[in-house]
This record gives sequence, C-alpha cells and structure tokens, in this order.
Amino acid sequence: MLRVGLTGGIGAGKSEVSRRLGALGAVVIDADQGAREVVEPGTPGLARITEAFGPGVLRPDGSLDRQGLAAIVFADPKALATLNAITHPLIAQWVREREDQALDLGGPSTVVVHDVPLLAEGLRTADFEVVLVVDVPARLQLERLTSERGMTEEQATARMAAQATREQRLAVADIVIDNSGTLADLDKRIGEVWENLRMRAEREAGTPPANGPDAQPSS
Repeated sequence: MLRVGLTGGIGAGKSEVSRRLGALGAVVIDADQGAREVVEPGTPGLARITEAFGPGVLRPDGSLDRQGLAAIVFADPKALATLNAITHPLIAQWVREREDQALDLGGPSTVVVHDVPLLAEGLRTADFEVVLVVDVPARLQLERLTSERGMTEEQATARMAAQATREQRLAVADIVIDNSGTLADLDKRIGEVWENLRMRAEREAGTPPANGPDAQPSS
C-alpha cells in the first residue's frame, strides 16, 4: 500500500484534488471526518469528553458542542492536552481501520491518500511515502477566500497567516500540483500525478507496471 499525504493552504483547492484522485481510484481518508465520527453520540470518545469536561459541552440533543468545547480548550493548554489525549488515539485507530479496509479490498498496490490540512505544520511527512502539495500563489488564495467563501480580506489574511507559509509547504513536497489555472489544467496535472502514484504503488508492491518492466514514474 502506498501512503500519500495530501495538503495545501486554505483556498488552494485541496478538496477538489482529493475528489479527483478518489474518482481515479485512490482510497481517500479524511482525518477531519474521523475526528467527527469518533465523538458522535453514543461513542466512547464522546463519553470520555463528557466525563473530562462535564455535560456543559453537550448540546440539548446530546451531540458535542464543538464551539463551546473549542472555547474551553484553546484558552487552557492543559484542557487542550486532555482533549488531545482522548481524541488522538481514537482518530489514529479510525485511520488504521480504514487503511486495513483499503488493503483488504484493493491489495498491496492500493494508493491511499490521506487528506491532511496541517501536514506541514504537524511535521508529519515521515508518515507517508509521498507528499502531495496543492499550490497556488497567495494572491489567488486571498481572491478565492473573499469571492468564494465570503470572507473579508482581514479574515482571509488571518486564516492564511495561521497556517504554514507557502514556502514551508513546498519544502515538504515530493510532488507539487499547481492549481492556479483552469479545471482542465488541473485535470491534466492530476492525471499525470495519478499515473506516478499508481506506478509507485505497483513498484513497491512488486507488481510489474502496466507500461512494461522498465517503466518509471515521473514527478
């Protein structure tokens, strides 16, 4: 199985790239989805959070009040550490289970793409055989956030500043996906990247590449 980390700055189009890779045959694992699922009503995760922080972190319907909990933990480093100690192992287990499912269904040449918004910030590159970075210039990020997401320029700038810089993301990239052009341009680039990933996965699994024994992937 080839583990691929996919990241990009806010507004770069990472989710669009993720969807397109999934359509081509990659198994996409979104850790944010796991973070939501492990604290759904009835889960051990939610029970542990309620025990640690009290019933005040629950909504009337019994679901987690995410904004209320965020207000608590981001004002108190110890509270944040407590929350992370509860959720991180559960999310890691959730990810492992999905990897195991992908391996069972697709075999050793499966390409698993992990959608990781803060990959560069968390220094998690060692978790993956390949790191993909979706890249656009900062001015285009700003334009997209204000025009497509309705942010003010100040809000957009603050969100961008809270993430790794463009240079920091590019520094951890094995493959860069430029998303500053048209959707047709993006599709062409993703097609090239997919062939690269597929051939890498086949090579690591010991499967002869479809294009012949001497075929080599290109970046």
